Amino acid sequence: MPDIGREEVARAGGADVVALAAARDRGAAVAAMGAGAEAVVRDLFAAGRLDGIVALGGSGGSSIAARAMRALPVGAPKLLVSTLAAGDTRPYVGAVDVTMMYSVVDISGVNSVSARIIANAAAAIAGMAQATPPHLDGRPLVAASMFGVTTPGVTRARERLEELGYEVLVFHSTGSGGRSMEALAKDGFLAGVLDVTTTELADELVGGVLSAGPDRLEAAGAAGVPQVVSLGALDMVNFGPRDTVPPQFEGRNLYVHNPTVTLMRTTKDECAELGRVIGRKLAAAASPTAVFVPLGGVSMIDVPGQPFCDPDADEALIRALKEELGEAVELHERPEDVNDPAFAVAMADRLHELIQEAAR
Repeated sequence: MPDIGREEVARAGGADVVALAAARDRGAAVAAMGAGAEAVVRDLFAAGRLDGIVALGGSGGSSIAARAMRALPVGAPKLLVSTLAAGDTRPYVGAVDVTMMYSVVDISGVNSVSARIIANAAAAIAGMAQATPPHLDGRPLVAASMFGVTTPGVTRARERLEELGYEVLVFHSTGSGGRSMEALAKDGFLAGVLDVTTTELADELVGGVLSAGPDRLEAAGAAGVPQVVSLGALDMVNFGPRDTVPPQFEGRNLYVHNPTVTLMRTTKDECAELGRVIGRKLAAAASPTAVFVPLGGVSMIDVPGQPFCDPDADEALIRALKEELGEAVELHERPEDVNDPAFAVAMADRLHELIQEAAR
């Protein structure tokens, strides 16, 4: 018999298990039980009664278990044995450290294959729960967002922050990277955020393939984490190979970055909307916030002579941003482009100052 039965799980999700069964609506039942499992797991973890979580299932069971796992902070052991582990795991893993193990066979009884896999899973979660985290030097953690076209600037900023005594975690702004960075900010791991590369918002707005969702650029502000933000790579929307670009975008300024990545230049109107979105998000932040504007270009290919150089679009972005920021957000307009070493060091130094001021 389970310690916590399905009736209690359903109640924690605001439902009645008998009513769910009678309704014969599988989707509604999975959603309700997922909500209940999340609530139960949160309570167990908060009470110190949970050292790790393991589950196995098909699509429905994996959905319920993964929702509960994603409710736990990064570092809490999470292992999901699933028939879906060999496919697209993004809906299950989300932005946290869920480990998925492919079940090979369906979750239907115990046989010579599934028995070995289940035993491996039990050993794996036990090992995770008993493992002692490595002792590091205790430097405060700072997160930074980076893309290929902002790498030189972020690299210099990272080096400067390391000189100032921080450990810097760099996240690739590919959707999952932005979500992971925000999850760490939300869970209290970070002393500060250097959000140089906010390009995922362009994909969210226009329909590219690297969106981090509509809540991107909100976690640090909500959690009170000092942040320095810039406009890195907002000149582009990301798609896959050239032949995968949606037909409605034919005729736009397209740049084949490599055989698997095609970039599309954001228009003046799109940039204006991005400025408004970012300005509103930063104006709502409860944390010390500064925004650095690189007047010389927002990416490696948004400088004179490069294919995405478009001063009118950049001006629309900056103008709309300034209209929405409000007085609580620091605004630093600088003549350099986003990859200029002086721009990078200025951002790093200001983040250090904001962190120090917040600590006092």
